[in-house]
Amino acid sequence: MRSSFRAGAAAMMAAAALLTAGCSTGSGTSTVEQNIDPNQKVELTYWAWAPNLDKVVDIWNEKNPNIHVTVNKQDGGDPAITKLLTAVNAGSGAPDLIQAEYQKIPTLVAADALADLSGTDAKDTKEAFPEAVWNSVTLGGDALYAVPQDTGPMAFYYRADIFERLGLVVPTTWDEYAAAAKTVHDADPEAYLGTFSSNDAGWFTGMAQQAGASWWAIDGDAWSVKIAEDPTKKVAGYWGGLVEQGIIDNKPMYTPEWNAALNNGKQVGWLSAAWAPGVLSGNAGATAGKWKVAPMPQWDSAKPATGNWGGSSTAVTSQSKNVAAASKFAAWLNTDPEAVKALVDVAGIYPADAEGAKTALTKAPEFFSNQPDFYDVVGKAAQSVTSFSYGPNVNVAYNAYNDQFAKAAQAKTRSAFLDAVAGMQQVTVDDLKKTGFTVK
Repeated sequence: MRSSFRAGAAAMMAAAALLTAGCSTGSGTSTVEQNIDPNQKVELTYWAWAPNLDKVVDIWNEKNPNIHVTVNKQDGGDPAITKLLTAVNAGSGAPDLIQAEYQKIPTLVAADALADLSGTDAKDTKEAFPEAVWNSVTLGGDALYAVPQDTGPMAFYYRADIFERLGLVVPTTWDEYAAAAKTVHDADPEAYLGTFSSNDAGWFTGMAQQAGASWWAIDGDAWSVKIAEDPTKKVAGYWGGLVEQGIIDNKPMYTPEWNAALNNGKQVGWLSAAWAPGVLSGNAGATAGKWKVAPMPQWDSAKPATGNWGGSSTAVTSQSKNVAAASKFAAWLNTDPEAVKALVDVAGIYPADAEGAKTALTKAPEFFSNQPDFYDVVGKAAQSVTSFSYGPNVNVAYNAYNDQFAKAAQAKTRSAFLDAVAGMQQVTVDDLKKTGFTVK
């Protein structure tokens, strides 16, 4: 895209940020206010990739015959976003609605791909969501670019049977986690309390988020990148130190080796998200009933916090000719009790709607049948997710993570982990400048 457009997009995002400081500047995207004609039949298309969303949409279609929604199943989040950006650039071909991961929203806003829903029914859903989640779809301003759908609050999953055998207490601080990791590895040199995964940028983002990081920000009419600042450096230095000591594994997740370790007790813990039960039951089904969940270890016990790994929203595209109808559907899909329960039951998501999650998730996952309060623990974690700002080149930063931390994990030194953070920062800043953004 032309640099002039990029600069304009940055200015638009800057205006959204200024709104939170009490300025009267507009968000740069016109607020859509439409009335729905109850006698007019509307056909909406919805690009989505979560499983079985069409079954949830069937409930809507049965109750709303004049606003019919057709789900067009996508291969995944990245392919769907790429297709949408192509359609926006071409001037046609976009759907009415799209399932968009939170980290992709700034990119879509910068490309003028999303409608502002602040003048529609969607604005009334704000109270359903934790503040940090709502900030992800407003970018901290008065505009509303999507309705939150699901989220991935992080927690600590651990083998309760092995903890009991070793006489370990569940760690509540990161110092305690390090001590427990040493005990686990000392007892069995092939066992680890966890691993540092250099191919999961979303995981590391959640860890940094918990420590107080927010990697992008608007400074006047320019972007600033804050990856190489104290919160992220603290997290990288911590994990680099554990890897250097040899008490935490340095291999990626989701490999045959990692799956085997989950099954044979060599991976004793996993810092993961609310959706972890599905992964554990699929990859280590024989260990059902041996795991438990606890809050993330804390940097400051007086200020409980957690990060988020994953999650998506329902956005209305700028090419939709039926924004009001689409926003009404998006609000229903993600806040109506029947819809939220269906999202849980058939799509297997953890709802962003806090009360909806509490109502729909009354029974622990079968894999965690030994822990009846499973969703109480996860629900409390969801309320402590800290705010985190994404920027328009998340994909570049994430690729830089993979490259930089793959080297660090192999080097197995704390200094290499800190160098990786600096490398991420430089790559991200250079890309913003190259694509025409003003960077301060």
